[in-house]
Amino acid sequence: MSTVHWLGAGLSSLPGIRKVALSGQKLVLWNRTLEKAQQAVTSLKIDIPVKQLDLSSLEQEIQAGDVVISMLPATMHVQVAEICLGHKAHFVSSSYVSPEMQALDEKAKAADLSFVNEVGLDPGLDHLLAHALVAKYEASESFDKNNQHYFRSYCGGFPKVANEFKYKFSWSPLGVLKALKSPAQWIGEGEIKQTEKPWLALSDFDVTLADGSKETFQAYPNRDSVPFQAQYGFANDWNVQEFVRGTLRLNGWAQAWENLFTEVDTLTGDAGMKRLQAISDELWTKHQYDEGESDRVVLSVELEVKDPSGEKTVFNGSYGVDEAGNENGSAMARLVSLTVAIAIESLIAGDLVKGVSPAPHDEKTVTKWLDALTELNEHIFSH
Repeated sequence: MSTVHWLGAGLSSLPGIRKVALSGQKLVLWNRTLEKAQQAVTSLKIDIPVKQLDLSSLEQEIQAGDVVISMLPATMHVQVAEICLGHKAHFVSSSYVSPEMQALDEKAKAADLSFVNEVGLDPGLDHLLAHALVAKYEASESFDKNNQHYFRSYCGGFPKVANEFKYKFSWSPLGVLKALKSPAQWIGEGEIKQTEKPWLALSDFDVTLADGSKETFQAYPNRDSVPFQAQYGFANDWNVQEFVRGTLRLNGWAQAWENLFTEVDTLTGDAGMKRLQAISDELWTKHQYDEGESDRVVLSVELEVKDPSGEKTVFNGSYGVDEAGNENGSAMARLVSLTVAIAIESLIAGDLVKGVSPAPHDEKTVTKWLDALTELNEHIFSH
């Protein structure tokens, strides 16, 4: 039996580690702080070996056919993947495929290895729901490439009980602050739209919840949505009026963060980064989750299709997730790491393609993964 090497024992990994351990799969948990890994194993009531992570030690342990899961900072994924190449091991991460990771594609294929990425929540579960939705539309009598297509995928995590700041942090706020300085690109009104700052493209967005009621959130485009049209199966000759992947925030978030936007916008250079770190420290002190406090994750993926004239809606479908933290972990940790654990099972079963890839798109595997999440009591609803 091959061994799964799980790198990183942070809170976002725990539900997935438990699932893999309880499946009987050989599993080793690696963490830079050995004590933290031991605490994780104790809290999960599982019996697996733990090891202190340094990459030279990892190299000595990996055998051909093993699977290495990197839940480390994204900047370390390529280094870990290159070690996997050298030892003929498979690789899994929940992060986006970077250009450096994509460059390993041919080498991974030549070595008959799967380097699977984007298999967490967002990216990850959102990809699965998008593929399922597009497949449903293409199989319908309404499908016509000349129709007007409006695709919207938004995801966000926030406290289950809203606070005045409309947000809380599970780890250092620095990443969230840096994201406020990141440009975004998407399709709107049939054209490519761009923004340099998320809050300049903010809009209200109504999510249809499981019971059919609607809740209004604030939403903004995130990163570059445009390449995902091809990944989700939107052909070049489709009439796409809107295509956006973005972030959900609680209603009132922009007003609560208004002063923060103003200051972050002025920060540049080394001095700016130093101030950004100071702001991050202040936010962590004031707005981190309390012990035992529940989070909430909302994911909405919808496809609205109108006839070529735009006068009549001919298809309107959506998938959604609205989960809260419980005794099995935070909603964010469950939805990220359980999807990773399901990816590991598929990889070991030989269901995944060779080379560098994002989450699978074939209907059989997508359905299998969504069914597996449902069996784990993660409710995915549709309208």
